[in-house]
Amino acid sequence: MKHVWMFAFIGFIAIVFTYFFISSRDMAVIKYFPIDDSHYFTEASTTLTTSDDEDNDEIKWDVASSSNDSMYLRQDVSLLYVNGRLKGVVNKWKENAQHIEKQTVLQGEDSKKYEAISFHHGEIHGEKDEIKSIQATSNDTLYIIDSPHSKKTAFHKAQSTEEKEWTGKLDHAIDQQLEAQWDELIHHYQIPREKYIHIPLTELTAFSKENPFPGTTGAEFDRILGQLWEGLYKNYVLGIEDSQSKHPIQSYIPLILLDKNGKHLIVLYEDDAGEKHQLIQYY
Repeated sequence: MKHVWMFAFIGFIAIVFTYFFISSRDMAVIKYFPIDDSHYFTEASTTLTTSDDEDNDEIKWDVASSSNDSMYLRQDVSLLYVNGRLKGVVNKWKENAQHIEKQTVLQGEDSKKYEAISFHHGEIHGEKDEIKSIQATSNDTLYIIDSPHSKKTAFHKAQSTEEKEWTGKLDHAIDQQLEAQWDELIHHYQIPREKYIHIPLTELTAFSKENPFPGTTGAEFDRILGQLWEGLYKNYVLGIEDSQSKHPIQSYIPLILLDKNGKHLIVLYEDDAGEKHQLIQYY
């Protein structure tokens, strides 16, 4: 069945962080086309790193992708959340390109959890105006522990007892904030929560052809995922860019609700004015 997107107005919650949007095109488009099995990504990565230097608070956010051949249009979009709230967006594209990479440097301070998720896209124009595409997702998570009571440390996955304790504290505080907003959104739209699997946008990479959305098949996964990112891009990412002229915008991580019967999904988030919004995609 052809997908359908239903949406309200778009926007986001404002918070105290400095917000940035990095774009290399005036008019950006991500659109799902049938997957081209003869083309593929040789690299699709999102990486968060920091220096071992105690006096260096820089966080590096790297997004890169390479395809096996040059394509009509290559585009990478990446979202970075800090302690559950949007810090920035990278939106980079190239025409007739095979490789894209972008490094963004931001200043970190105190103990924080950094989460980035990216969508890598390629648009291929063939004979007789046939258009196909390739796509991939990637993500990374970085914990920075910077406390007067312990040595500054950075890790992707807790190993030591101390790291596990700090991870538990950070995750608990962040999850409480996120759950409070998501509960409010679910209640507002009177959604029967027991009929859905709840997935933060940052954890979308947990699904694949081998582990598709509930009630769907691996063969359907590429189309559903591609159409999901098409909708997110048009209604969420470009909404961030449009809001810049007014004031900085940083929303909480959107919540994706996956219908257990495999019929549709819902994306929930709230804007900077406190208005609630949902996107509904039917499979």
